[in-house]
Amino acid sequence: MSVFPQALLRAFEAIPNVPAFEYGPRVVTRGDVLKLISVYVGALRATDASLGPGCGIAIYTGVTPEAFAVQIAAHVLGLRVIGLKPGMAADLSNIIADARLLVVDKATSPDIDSSLPVALKIVQLEDLQGSPVAITSQGRLQDVALVLYTSGTTGGPKGVECTYQALTGSWAWQRSVWDQRTEEMAAKYQRFMLFGTLASTVMFEHLGLCLTGGGTAVIPNQPAALLQFPCVLADLRISAVLFTVPRLYHVLEVLRAEVNINLSYIQSIVISGSPLPPQKLRAAIKLFGDSVHNGYGMSETGLVCLLSAADVAAHPKAVEAVGRAWTGVELQVRDGDGSPVPVGTVGHVWVKSLGSFSGYTNEDSSIVLDAGGWVWTRDLGALDEDGLLYLTGRARDIVIINANVYYAGVIENALASHPDVDAAFVVSVPSSKTGEAAAAFVTAVNGQIPDLDALRVLVKERIGPAAVPVSITVIDSVPIAPSGKPDKQALLNMPLDKNRS
Repeated sequence: MSVFPQALLRAFEAIPNVPAFEYGPRVVTRGDVLKLISVYVGALRATDASLGPGCGIAIYTGVTPEAFAVQIAAHVLGLRVIGLKPGMAADLSNIIADARLLVVDKATSPDIDSSLPVALKIVQLEDLQGSPVAITSQGRLQDVALVLYTSGTTGGPKGVECTYQALTGSWAWQRSVWDQRTEEMAAKYQRFMLFGTLASTVMFEHLGLCLTGGGTAVIPNQPAALLQFPCVLADLRISAVLFTVPRLYHVLEVLRAEVNINLSYIQSIVISGSPLPPQKLRAAIKLFGDSVHNGYGMSETGLVCLLSAADVAAHPKAVEAVGRAWTGVELQVRDGDGSPVPVGTVGHVWVKSLGSFSGYTNEDSSIVLDAGGWVWTRDLGALDEDGLLYLTGRARDIVIINANVYYAGVIENALASHPDVDAAFVVSVPSSKTGEAAAAFVTAVNGQIPDLDALRVLVKERIGPAAVPVSITVIDSVPIAPSGKPDKQALLNMPLDKNRS
């Protein structure tokens, strides 16, 4: 198996006239991308003749065909690519301290202070010019190929390191490992909407599925913050798209009021990033049918599980699951001592795949990465007899009440089971009586305010009296963090309902 990205280059060479990207009026073929990569390989070498396998380069660009091509060129040279997301400029000096070059473009260069307190050269992507050179992957399997930063759900953002060996074996970029499910999924990615940032594990991985499978990545000709969902999907004839849970909420709300939006091109919607309440998944399936998928994964592992509408149709209870293990993924549920538990037993979810990370840049990874390559997701869950994974909460998202641990996810699930609750979020607040207590925030279905006493009874009956929230606050919508996930820190700063139990 040749080192990443050689398999992708060969796939592009096989069908050079097929579009790889569509960016506004521009159509960029696979042959065009190969030429760009060839030019950028030579230009990077000319910029710093010492660049070679193992050297670091940081890339902070918008989402363009050129941005993708320069990253692949860096991988051809075997470099350690540090991908930067919007909003990371404030802590740039720590993140890119070991990089030789920082590549920016017209969209991102205004964010960069030219007097960075680190010794590196800032290069404008538009200035990287030169004569095409031969492109052959020089990466070494043991070297780190890519560093992407997490959203910080379990603490501050962590730099997740992925080796050339991991990218070489990753399902997204290696068609030889695909099974029937992957081939069927790739067939739906003929027009995949690429937006946001390339420095996102989930976006980069699904871009790989699209390009490896012969599809076209369609880039909207405007910033992600200005995109009008779901109209943009109709305008660009999108067949596959990624949604965060809040974006799904928005799309469902718009479509309730506007029925004249043509979404007949949609074949795949993967919803990911945070837990999806069962009633919202049902609503999405009712509206979009078999195109709906609930995805579960993390920066350290990539996609772990995928739940399809067909899974829900075959197993109605699966609406509460996150799906079956994806291509090349192994799952284990373990107890606190690290031993696998029986089917149906809740424990700690562990994952193993060829594409898993090798460590963190800024944190000890030994807690979550064992000697056998298994990754602790920090999630709690159980596997059923059909291989479906059901999550019950995060191992560190807890409330300690009277010295007893209660998982926020379990309380949230109980609250969200009420028919008038659209979504539920639980945080820990100080309590003079019990040390900590649960405080809940809920959004209502169609503005129908739920009976708060009924919600308390639900939690009491399902979990126990101590887990009953000391306050339940009805909110219009949950605050969203820059990662697109619910912002629980912002919830802590909101006033609690005075109707406290």
